Formats: sequence, structure tokens, C-alpha cells
Amino acid sequence: MKSRRLWSWIVFGLGAAYFLLPLLATFVFSMQMRRGQLTFDAYLSVFSDNRFQSTFTYSLLCAVFAIVIGVVIVVPAAYFVRLRLQWLRPVMEFITLLPLIVPPIILVFGHIRLFNSSSILPLTNSTFGTDLLLTCGYVTLALPYMYRAIDTGLRTIDVQTLTEAATSLGSGPIRIMAQVIFPNIFVAVLSGAFLTFAIVIGEFVLASLLNRPAFGVYMQNIGANRAYEPSALAIISFALTWGAMGVIQLLDRFAPKQARRD
Repeated sequence: MKSRRLWSWIVFGLGAAYFLLPLLATFVFSMQMRRGQLTFDAYLSVFSDNRFQSTFTYSLLCAVFAIVIGVVIVVPAAYFVRLRLQWLRPVMEFITLLPLIVPPIILVFGHIRLFNSSSILPLTNSTFGTDLLLTCGYVTLALPYMYRAIDTGLRTIDVQTLTEAATSLGSGPIRIMAQVIFPNIFVAVLSGAFLTFAIVIGEFVLASLLNRPAFGVYMQNIGANRAYEPSALAIISFALTWGAMGVIQLLDRFAPKQARRD
């Protein structure tokens, strides 16, 4: 047993070193903007850049709208499939996996060809239309994660019993989803929301080809023209992503207790 435990720690240490050492090297390099000193000048330069503030705000707003649209689409669909249309689950699984199979560059070229100036719905003719197209693209990219997070949340509750009890008290479908189902899967929805946020913040292809001022495009441009700021941005992006993952793990600790109580 001691030998197995030792080998487990060795494997864990090697895996941790594989991920943490490059991150540590990037962090140290980002602090060497002044020769011979370790400073946070690169981070100060990034945070004081107006483009950083504007692009991050833009991506944050896109993430919020993508989360709202994704929840509005996925929650009712996953709920009704689990309640009434169990035979449709394999189809839903296949559809929600397509964004992992179809490359984003194909997705965005399809959007451009379908919604260009000569189409019936020319979204690319205006800033608002292009922003809407980009947000819908983010919803598509986040669909596999949002659907599985919500579907996992629905598995932890007795959807049939809750629906029948609410119906017997006179509640309609919309009220059941809003006041009965949604509160019980709130942690799962938040998990999908944070995953969507992480995807939107780092996404480059859609925003670049649609010519929108997103945070991923800003990081790429800085990486092509600066030395130390890209490393600082990599650490900031890593912190944002892992912060979102940490919140998901923190919320998941309370999910089973909540499910058993309900």
C-alpha cells in the first residue's frame, strides 16, 4: 500500500510539474520587463491600455448575452426531452456534439455566407447584426458544455414527480420551469454559464473573421507586437479561466446536498 501511494504521488508530481512549470516560467518572464528586476510593469501596462478595457468589456457583454440565450434555449429543450421525449435524447446528444466536430472557421464562414449583404437576412451589414451573429456563434460553441451541465443537473432531481406535483397545484409549463425546475438546477446552470464565459473570453476565430473587437483578438494582436505583455495576458487569461473553474467546483460541493433535500 505504501509503495502504491508513493507511486501515486510521483505520478501526481510529474503531472503537476508538466502543467505548472511552464506557467511559472511564463509568470517569471512577464515580470522581467525591467532588466534585472522583477516588477509588475507588464501587468500595469496591460491594465492601463484602453484596448484591454474596451475589448474585455465587449467580450464580457457577449458572454452575458450568450449565457442568457443559451439558458433560454437549452433549459426548456433539455427539460421537455427528459420529461416527454426520452427517445429524442440520442438526437440531442448528437446535435450538441456537432460544435466539437465542426471547426469554428467553418462555422463562421457558413454564417458569413448565409447572412451576408446579398442574403434575405443581411446581419453583416450593421454593427448590431454582426454582434448578434457573433453572440449566436458563441452560443453554438458553448452548446456542448451548457447542455451537458444542465442535463446533469436534471438527472439529480425527479423531473417527473416535481412536474406532476406542480401541475396538480395548477401551474403551467412556464411557471413550472421558472419556479420549480430552474431553482433546482441553478448550480448546473451556473456551471454551464462559467464554461461559456471561459470559452468567450479566449475565442479568436469567430471574432477575428467577423472583425469584432473581442478580447481574444486583442490578445493575439498584443502577442504579435509586444514581448512581455503577451505573457502577462496569458497569466490573466489563465487566472480568469481557472477562477471560473474554481467557482464551478465550489458550487458543485453544494449541488448533491441541494438535490437530496429537494
